[in-house]
Parts: sequence; structure tokens; C-alpha cells
Amino acid sequence: MRHLVDPALLPGLDIMPVMEFDDASLPAIRAGMDQMTAMVPEPEGTGVAWRTDSVATAEGREVPVRIYVPAGDAAMRPAILHIHGGGYVMGSVATNHVWNMLLAANVGAVVVSVDYRLAPETPAPGSVEDCYAALCWLHREATALGVDAARIAVRGESAGGGLAAALCLLARDRGGPAIAHQNLIYPMLDDRTCITRQPDHLGAFVWTPQANAFGWRALLGGNPGAADVSPYAAPARAGDLSGLPPAFVAVGALDLFLAEDMDYARRLIEAGVATELHVYPGAYHGFDVLPDAPASIRMKQDAVAALRAALDV
Repeated sequence: MRHLVDPALLPGLDIMPVMEFDDASLPAIRAGMDQMTAMVPEPEGTGVAWRTDSVATAEGREVPVRIYVPAGDAAMRPAILHIHGGGYVMGSVATNHVWNMLLAANVGAVVVSVDYRLAPETPAPGSVEDCYAALCWLHREATALGVDAARIAVRGESAGGGLAAALCLLARDRGGPAIAHQNLIYPMLDDRTCITRQPDHLGAFVWTPQANAFGWRALLGGNPGAADVSPYAAPARAGDLSGLPPAFVAVGALDLFLAEDMDYARRLIEAGVATELHVYPGAYHGFDVLPDAPASIRMKQDAVAALRAALDV
């Protein structure tokens, strides 16, 4: 099925081969992802300074965060709460370190990336609660961080996109801090995809049905597709999407998440939420692993443009 892939994206399939997930292989897969992340050099000349901090939760735990601040004297910048991907079972704040530096520079925003707890060690709702604690902290500390609390967006890729969508639902339902925009990059939104027949070319590359089922089982602590799954774990389960922040949704046409992402965007639109949907032909899950490929450049430009418009920069 490689003939369906955008030719400029084919080299990415050698960088991200299909992985078989199970409890025994997960530690090695995590280590391999961390090793691959560590090999990416930090960009020069961005003018972005970064540091680590931690956020105290209501239960007294500490959630690590990584904070990126662009150069300049601007006060009251917008902010982006970033949530990394990794199928709910892997990844860290280091996963998108390079892109978060570029994002802070390109948008002119403070970026706060959350090192949430992973499944299966911490099943739902642990990860989204960590993200909610970080959102509350960002609002509380907005003045100290030089952030305009009225201009805070959330952004995430893959599982991070799912958590970003879930966080918007949780903040709405709790009457929590305001979110100005949700930037969802090939988000992992619906456990029912695991029990729904998909065309063979969707999910044939990188994030497969096998990996998806493992990630959802780990997060839910049980089989995906059950009747009682919380929308704060699987946002597509939410019955009411009204009152959510304006959304940007991006997904590749070969991604296993294509149908669930398109359906979520449709439902947001039907609920009166301003929503922008982009589908990139010939693109598989995580295609922006090749940052210089034309499709990756287009997607990042589209996502940044949506953020800049939403945050009024």
C-alpha cells in the first residue's frame, strides 16, 4: 500500500516502522522513542528560553512541566498548553521539545508542555487530571508568566490531541478556566475505532489497529468499545459538544484516526463550534516526523495560522 503514500513522506516510514505493542515490549518501545527524541538537535537562533517547573495538584502530587518563553520584552503574551502524543502509553515533554521551541517563536506565545502520567501505570482519568491541574496553574500564574489569561489555547498531537479535546470538555463541565482555542493534530479521540471495521489502508502505517487497541486498553483499564467509557477518556463519547472552544483539526488521509477525527469536526460544527478541518492526502499518522516534507510544512503552517488567529497575534 506504499503506493498510496505521498512520495515525499515515504522516508518517514523507515524512521517510524510499525511496532507490535504488548506489556513485554512497551519498555523497549518507550526507550527507543526516548532515544530517537534525544538524537534531534535543538534548533539555534530561535531566541526561545526554556526551563522546567512543576505543578501541584489538588491531591498534593507534582506534575512536571516544561516552559518555553520567546525572546523580547512583550508583556501579556498568549499561551499554549501543549500535551504530547504517544498513544497514552509513551512519550514525555521531550517528545516535542524542538517543535515547542519553534512554536513559541512562530506564534510569539509562552508554551507550557505537560509531563502527564502514562498508562497503563496510570489509567484514565489520571492523565487528563494532570493536564487540568496544569491548565489551572497556567491561569493562576498567568501574570507571573507574562501571560494574558484570556488568550490560552490547548494543543496536542495524537493521544495529546485526545487529551486536549478531553481537557476542553472537562474545563467546560467543571466551569473551569477558559480556553480560547483547541489545536488538535491527528487526535486520538474514539476507543470505538478499535471495534469498527476500517478500510485496510487506514492505519496500515505507523499507528496500526493493534497499537490502537493496546493504547486504549491501557488507558481504559479494560476493553475498548464498552458502553460506559467516559468522554474525559474518549472525547468522541461526549453527547454534547456545544460551548467548546473553537477548533482546528488536522489528520492525514491514511491515518487510522481519519473517520473519528472527521466525525468529531463535523459534530463540533453541528454544535455551533467554529471548526477548521484539514485532511492531508497521502499522509499517515505522525507524518510530520519529516519536518521538511511539503505536507508537513503545510500542516504546521495551517496549525500555526489557526493559533495566531485565535490568539490574536
